[in-house]
Amino acid sequence: MSSVTAIDCPGLPLFREGKVRSIFDFGDNLLMVTSDRVSAFDQVLPQGIPGKGALLTDLSKFWFDYLDVPNHLISTDVADFPEATRPYHTMLAGRSMWVKKTQRIDIECIVRGYLAGSGWADYQKTGGIKGHQLPDGLQLGSQLPTPIFTPSTKVDDGHDETISMDTMADMVGQDLTNTLMDLSLRLYQTAHDYAAKQGIVIADTKFEFGFLNDQIIIIDEVLTPDSSRFWPADYTLGQSPPSYDKQIIRDYLISQNAQDQVPPPELPAHIIEQTVQQYKAIAKILKQGVHTH
Repeated sequence: MSSVTAIDCPGLPLFREGKVRSIFDFGDNLLMVTSDRVSAFDQVLPQGIPGKGALLTDLSKFWFDYLDVPNHLISTDVADFPEATRPYHTMLAGRSMWVKKTQRIDIECIVRGYLAGSGWADYQKTGGIKGHQLPDGLQLGSQLPTPIFTPSTKVDDGHDETISMDTMADMVGQDLTNTLMDLSLRLYQTAHDYAAKQGIVIADTKFEFGFLNDQIIIIDEVLTPDSSRFWPADYTLGQSPPSYDKQIIRDYLISQNAQDQVPPPELPAHIIEQTVQQYKAIAKILKQGVHTH
């Protein structure tokens, strides 16, 4: 199975090209196309992950349907897309969302419920995460006393930077900061509780929001293996948990001391295949329990 890393649609009005998504502008609506590109440590890797774009789109649709919050999704059916997209339907099918255009809020709303990744590194140095003080004696994988909100900037090129709540308030206002924090924590808890019934831990995730007619709605992707860490509930505390996400790729790059290598190295076939299998597995596990809602 080959991967789709280039979204080439001559004649369609390109709005923005991200690390993974290509977005086309149709006035009040956008066509958001998810490629099979994969990024790690803020770099797009040379190869894609076959089928990834379709899996991320399908899982985002699942969560948009499940979560009780306004969102930007109109349709994932190419039959509902504008006539101009018809020549590209074969490529677009399964990996595209027809969405409402919003005024994007340039903040990544990150929620952490467990010690992992940069949060674990921060805790080892400071005893907390991004200014949130935590109890002594926590281990890699420990559940935090309560989930915490650690926002970052949202930039299309380069590195997103973690910011304090005060900096976020300076950027978007205190009221919006509080609203986005409360909403992000609520969405995380809802998803966390659902996933727990399927034997899955959502260790952390990020949300993005925009304004539409003065209403805050959730946009972009939601609770996918690209934006979240998913662990089996029976993971071992103190060890790096096996992840249903791109942690396989991060771990490989770290093992090669290549997390800062420019350009990043080629991935071995077995790493790509393991990642494909993990993405497929988490989509199946999460969707199997939808009847419990």
